[in-house]
Amino acid sequence: MHEIADVEQALRRAAPHRLVSVVEDALRERCDALRVELRLADYGLRTLQLVERTPGADPSVPIHDSPQGRAFGAQEPYVVQGPASVMLHLPVTVRGDRLGVLTAELPPGVDLRPLFPGLAQVCEALGHEILVAERDTDLYVLARRATRLTLAAEMQWQLLPGRSCARPEFALAAHLEPAYAIFGDNYDWSVSDGRLTLTVTNGMGEGIEAALLTNLAINALRNARRAGLDLADQAALADQAVYAQYRGDAFVSVLLLSFDLATGEVEAVDAGSPRLWRLRGHSVEAIGFEAQLPLGMFEETGYVAQRFTVRPGDRLLFGSDGVYAAVSPAGESYGDRALARALRGTRLLPPTHVPQAMLRELSTHHGGGALEDDALVVCLDWHGTV
Repeated sequence: MHEIADVEQALRRAAPHRLVSVVEDALRERCDALRVELRLADYGLRTLQLVERTPGADPSVPIHDSPQGRAFGAQEPYVVQGPASVMLHLPVTVRGDRLGVLTAELPPGVDLRPLFPGLAQVCEALGHEILVAERDTDLYVLARRATRLTLAAEMQWQLLPGRSCARPEFALAAHLEPAYAIFGDNYDWSVSDGRLTLTVTNGMGEGIEAALLTNLAINALRNARRAGLDLADQAALADQAVYAQYRGDAFVSVLLLSFDLATGEVEAVDAGSPRLWRLRGHSVEAIGFEAQLPLGMFEETGYVAQRFTVRPGDRLLFGSDGVYAAVSPAGESYGDRALARALRGTRLLPPTHVPQAMLRELSTHHGGGALEDDALVVCLDWHGTV
């Protein structure tokens, strides 16, 4: 325990760009590690990108066809035994948000079992420090890029709270496509003592204009939430902020929800196009609400929260209009039947895998070509309280 505490302290004291070096030094001393590398998941969740490029190392490896990807996907250590060394791949995850994989090359014959608990703590500490370090260095943000982001996508990704989150009461994950050129779709969540607030947002327009509009709406909703306003008043304040800026020429569609972690009771404000489906057992049902006006369409719009209840075992799927309205070559919208089939077909996957799987199904439904609109999927598994 003292050794782990020493590593954690060394990480906290290190310069933001030297976190990997600190871990490497510690593992060389304590485990006789030959080398250590860190890879972070790219924005598209297709590759693991190397932090601190080293000679001879692949700058990126695929998530779905690599030893590092096995550790990332399963969220468990993955060991590759070689004649000259052992490659140990460890997931780096913070509160359910999968950041990447730490790889340690160790001498052959080393007994790994007693090392696993301590290395898991080191990886968790490293993940926490990466999130803190991103305030002061671009190293880890740059490492996540398999290609250049558009300016609109840069703005949208900076808004996001993470890609996944896990608590005893729930687990949720989200994904956006095209990851490097997203513009209007967005999501936000906040977990406090007793409540989860989840927002699924779609700003009208394209490119930088849509990104600016969504930024305004998300920050207005956060401002209202942090002021202690209830859900309906959060929507009303954000509506006023958007209308004051655009005078009705632009608006934001939003589905705003607040979950009581103890009871599963949910308040919802449906102000536009994002939609919700529930998988309960093998049955998929679209959850409809009384439609209310998008944010910013008219001055001083009033909003009313509606209620429903989630049960332990429920899976909720949220999709933007770029998902359910995407049309197949035969003219069928994805939300008509294909979405329900895909949701049932992915019911055994953990929520961190579902958004990408749904978006792959969407691409197939669309005929394999580029989507006509950006697309957002959020998956929430409700566990409830024990």
